Amino acid sequence: MTANSDTQAQQRIAALSAIFAPRSVAIVGASDTPGKIGGIPVDFHQRFGFEGSIYPVNPRGGLIQGLPAYPSLRAIGAPIDVAIFAIPASLVPAALEDAIAAGVRGIVMFTSGYAEVSDAGAATQRQFAATARAAGIRLLGPNCLGFMNIRNGVYATFCPAPHSGLVHPGHIGLISQSGAFGGYAYALARERGIGFSQWITTGNEADVDFADGVEWLAQDPNTRVIMGYMEGCRDGFKLRRALAAAHAARKPVVIVKVGRTTIGAQAAASHTAALAGDDAVYDAVLREYGVHRARDVAEFFGIAASASIATLPPDRSIGLFTLSGGVGVLMADEAHDHGLDVRAMPQEAQDTIRGWVPFAGPANPVDITGQVTNDLTLIERTARLMLDVGHYGSWIGFMAAAGTSNTFWPVLESLITHLRRDYPDKLLALSTLLTQERRQVMEAMGCLVFTEPAEAVRTIAALAAFGEAFARTDITAPVRQQASRPLPPGAQSEPQALATLAAAGIATCAHAVVTSAAAAAAAAQRLAQPVVLKIVSPDILHKSDIGGVALGLQDADAVHNAYERMQAAVRRQAPDARIDGVLVAPMVTGGVECILGVRRDPVFGPMVMFGLGGVFVELLGDVALHSAPVNHEQALTMIRSVKGFGLLSGARGRAAVDLDFLADNLVALSRLAVEAGDTLDSIDINPFIALPTDRGRGCAVDAVIVGTATATTTPT
Repeated sequence: MTANSDTQAQQRIAALSAIFAPRSVAIVGASDTPGKIGGIPVDFHQRFGFEGSIYPVNPRGGLIQGLPAYPSLRAIGAPIDVAIFAIPASLVPAALEDAIAAGVRGIVMFTSGYAEVSDAGAATQRQFAATARAAGIRLLGPNCLGFMNIRNGVYATFCPAPHSGLVHPGHIGLISQSGAFGGYAYALARERGIGFSQWITTGNEADVDFADGVEWLAQDPNTRVIMGYMEGCRDGFKLRRALAAAHAARKPVVIVKVGRTTIGAQAAASHTAALAGDDAVYDAVLREYGVHRARDVAEFFGIAASASIATLPPDRSIGLFTLSGGVGVLMADEAHDHGLDVRAMPQEAQDTIRGWVPFAGPANPVDITGQVTNDLTLIERTARLMLDVGHYGSWIGFMAAAGTSNTFWPVLESLITHLRRDYPDKLLALSTLLTQERRQVMEAMGCLVFTEPAEAVRTIAALAAFGEAFARTDITAPVRQQASRPLPPGAQSEPQALATLAAAGIATCAHAVVTSAAAAAAAAQRLAQPVVLKIVSPDILHKSDIGGVALGLQDADAVHNAYERMQAAVRRQAPDARIDGVLVAPMVTGGVECILGVRRDPVFGPMVMFGLGGVFVELLGDVALHSAPVNHEQALTMIRSVKGFGLLSGARGRAAVDLDFLADNLVALSRLAVEAGDTLDSIDINPFIALPTDRGRGCAVDAVIVGTATATTTPT
């Protein structure tokens, strides 16, 4: 991060702090009735411990819920950090003018009737947001349920959930684009005993959006974990910048992203567009920044709560302790499925355990059996042996129903007390039945508690992934770059596309473009045979569908005849198509067909794709995505992540392809995408033939590049 960008980040945070950590709150439209929208925040701030100044604003003046009311914001005559607008839309322009004159720093706008209802409402929303921004006022909303800073007693909301009981102060910050979900999440956290530091809903996001909330929570000293409910994003650059800030602060982010949109019409023209659909892009970006994308509400809360309680494991190794062999196998299977290392205990440790219990299962899982009933010291002795000699990053003990036993409970409490003291860098977990009171005792010591052992293993895997992400040094905030290699609008012909790729440092096959059968035969003689013929036309995308491709031509006669047949077939199938010639190229065989592509996502910018190519690429959908640019290691990670990687790495006696060369071409492609800026629509290289080093390493043999003339600034 540069000094300038660091200063800008500090300025953004300071402006947001006026809203999310205010020292004074004014309620415009304040009501003396605590149950009304304008009365709820007055009531909450008084009842729930806000220590700052509370200023009810109502033109009638007098007393409101025991506090002196002011006819306007200007009449207050004191600094106002945040003003809550609980007024009809018709009164907003005057209230905004009043806020500007009073020097208000932030506005929380409950008012609805804007972009959520009509185009005219959207235009009005844009206008007052621009006015507020020009005055240096940050705006949360409109049409939002507001926010709560639980630790500071700020309740800038009309959410009814606190009426039924308060969430206790904790270290999880929640931000939701849905007010209804936010209210549900508050109630659910309260019922589950999960504490919040901050609770934010963003409404229409005329100014402050989901990304702003994430970035602010990333620097909030009271927040250790960030939860987000997300329906969409208009500014991928801001979101990536916010997620990078959370990563830099080592704060786990857990997001529920809903809304799987359909793929646009451009998919028919591009494999990349078909495979890099909206949801796949969100998935890739969240994974890139180490975010855990929860599949459901239970996982959403479970992972976030666990991350706020436990130490993140130092690695993916896990020691499984059990009193039941069957449950041990269940946990081992789950651990394997989620990429945890269930390595066996060293032989000397196994021999020690057998010396204690001859019929124990000493490997991993370590099944000490019901013998613990006769010797309660076996639990801690075995756990210590696993951590001392097995060196596992995480340890979980399945204790069945032992947690409900008054005999076993002191043993478990002593076990975790000692292990937490002596192994502070290890993740500790129990799977057993406990009362809520006993669970809280364990969690206060940093030990996770689960009823379901498979859930325990899945959660540990998620926390291990957070630890791995925080160890990475390649996660950085994006920067904006000017396009330095703009593309012409529209689809390039195949020869043009190959030339563009070659100029960007991407390996392409040798080829020639000819306009006669004789020239085709002559070109074939100059190139290594057999050769391929392909029609060159800006009007024909899927050439093979109309006879525009001929493969494996061995000699001059075969080339001559194929050229004539191709011309006749194309004239018959596409009589109006413009024909620029025929491309002649060597037929590359014996390698692995891959697809390298880029699609410019309207939210996140250029997304690089890698997968196994050929005609089945869309059917199989086995691809990896990453925002551009990618470095060499990131490109290798993409390549290794596809399910068909064995075809590239030499499985079953195949010759391994040159993976570094393949990665270099992905890097070059990503650089081309960045340099093209917003003039890029999509690039398909399908196939790129990957070869072993002794066969020539590989090259692009077909490519489609589509440009679109727009702005030339791109986030990278």
